[in-house]
Amino acid sequence: MPEGDRFVEIWNLVFMQFNRDEKGNLIPLQNPSIDTGMGLERIAAAMQGVHSNYEIDIFQTLIQQIKIILKINIANETPSLLVIADHIRAINFLMADGVIPANEGRGYVLRRIIRRAVRHANILGIKDPSLYKLVGVVVDIMDDAYPELEKSQKLIETLLEQEEIQFFNTLEQGLKIFNQEIQKLKQKIIAGEIVFKLYDTYGFPVDLTEDIAKEHGLTIDHHGFEKEMDKQRNQSRAASQFATSYKEKLPVSGATIFTGYEKLIDNSVINKLFKDDIETNILYIGEKGIVILDQTPLYAEAGGQIGDVGEIYSDSGSFAVEDTKRQGQVYLHYGRVTKGKLQIQENIVAQVDAITRKDIASNHSATHLLHAALREVLGNEYQVAQKGSSVDKNRLRFDFTYFEQINNLQLRDVEKIVNQQIRANLIVTTQIMSLDEAKKQGAIALFDEKYGEKVRVVSMGNFSRELCGGTHVNETGVIGLFKIVSESSVAAGVRRIEAITGNASLAWFEQSESILHNLEQLVKTSREQIFPKIAQLLENEHNLVKELNQFKNKEALNKVNDLVSSATNISGINVLATTILNVDVKTLRQTVDQLKQKLESAVIVLSTVQGDKIHLIVGITKNCINKINANDLIKYLAKQIDGSGGGRPDLAQGGGNNLQALPDALNSVSEWVKTNY
Repeated sequence: MPEGDRFVEIWNLVFMQFNRDEKGNLIPLQNPSIDTGMGLERIAAAMQGVHSNYEIDIFQTLIQQIKIILKINIANETPSLLVIADHIRAINFLMADGVIPANEGRGYVLRRIIRRAVRHANILGIKDPSLYKLVGVVVDIMDDAYPELEKSQKLIETLLEQEEIQFFNTLEQGLKIFNQEIQKLKQKIIAGEIVFKLYDTYGFPVDLTEDIAKEHGLTIDHHGFEKEMDKQRNQSRAASQFATSYKEKLPVSGATIFTGYEKLIDNSVINKLFKDDIETNILYIGEKGIVILDQTPLYAEAGGQIGDVGEIYSDSGSFAVEDTKRQGQVYLHYGRVTKGKLQIQENIVAQVDAITRKDIASNHSATHLLHAALREVLGNEYQVAQKGSSVDKNRLRFDFTYFEQINNLQLRDVEKIVNQQIRANLIVTTQIMSLDEAKKQGAIALFDEKYGEKVRVVSMGNFSRELCGGTHVNETGVIGLFKIVSESSVAAGVRRIEAITGNASLAWFEQSESILHNLEQLVKTSREQIFPKIAQLLENEHNLVKELNQFKNKEALNKVNDLVSSATNISGINVLATTILNVDVKTLRQTVDQLKQKLESAVIVLSTVQGDKIHLIVGITKNCINKINANDLIKYLAKQIDGSGGGRPDLAQGGGNNLQALPDALNSVSEWVKTNY
């Protein structure tokens, strides 16, 4: 296309003929094609006789509303205004599709878009979270074509406001650091260390820093930034307890046939063996390795469900499977040889640990029931959407979008509904069908998952229907009992429920029963009266502690006259440094105030010890603060007791935990006064 602004591309053609491999070789495609790309908004610009997408009716309406809502009084459409208009649309659509701000994947792309928009709002003088106020404008303009925007509006507004607040807290400080650094520059490149600091400490995505740099005619050191990132990754790996000796990718191809939906034991053949990531023909007793079979009943970790454990054995040896994972379509069985040896092309039997599989299946099926119950209690798919799950033999964890705190009554309702469906002993069925057909039947699909032409739909009666490749019980009654053990927030707009089923839930109730029984014995009352009795005991304790503190404090204040007489006169100043036992910090401060009144010209240092913590208060009468500063003295003393402190010239407070150093620190006050007065 000719350079310059005389021409605007509204349509392009891409002729796809080759695949470039890792070595740069061009390999002809089996099916060459032509990709045609037409911009709808470019066509609108041409049809409406304007010169850019931002001048078409949809954008102009949005831009004018942005000016009004954000109170931007400018005649021309600045680049920052156009960025906000473009980005607020993208934010709306991404969130309506189920993407939420995060530190990786799609969520990080969204976070970068939000933070770039916030920064451009800041350029226009917007100093507080405001972009969330624009969500309704986008909804009003686009909801005829995209009704899901209106259904998600409240969620989008809530998440966007939270994200803005989070970034505004660090934006100003980050920009200050940026401006300080560019003033020191001798060249027109910002060091990678600074780019990393802005990213790691202040949440500046690299492309945002690069945008700001360009505005100042600068570039950033991408290589230096990557070095800092690698350093951080290496530190994280070194600290991780989950490091594995296996490489991320093994030289394998093809596919393993999975037979575990129907079978827990199956015949197979060993296709490949690996030891220390290196392919081998044989594994001997005691050796760790990976076994690849032509078919297997062991489920490979996927969709939040942990991989199966079990055994692979033959006439010549046995291999304990400790985990099953998947690389592409190949199943990798991790474990060690416990008897004899295994070798490639050997006929074997692969067997799933049936008890563990049953517990996993119970938790996985309960996750589906939980998802449906949450939607019933909290709202539809535009309020509750699955963001992740983890299922093993001990418990289940379910992460989902929801922008409000969930109260105990709602949790009890969810738990009650799940247990009702378990007792109903719903038949669990699976069907293979097209994705479109599954959606027509109301099956829930996950936004982050990639589905093929055919999908597996798991239905539990008419209560739950989801796309899922995991293993499940045949009837919900097998789950036995469902108990929520925790509910929490894990990110802005994302909550987490952890729950247990079957034997684990029974064990939980048995433990709770034991605790209640012990409490009955301890407080000598019936179960119905446990909580009133404990509340009464706590109130009595509170009153007794209050009375005791009042007594101690009164006793300490009565000692003021004794303390006055123990002060030492140094160059006309009364110096007192001592410890008072069994008082709180409030009383210590009150004692300092009384001593300042009685001693007139004085430097007073009082300490008390609570547990393993030293509390210090320094008081200096006003007629002495022109020469001696309480803030300086507290820092001098706190350093000696391995602590810190600070305050005003006449009153400062600090503390530390080196109890052995306290006497020497107090003894040093007189010498400090002599030196500094």
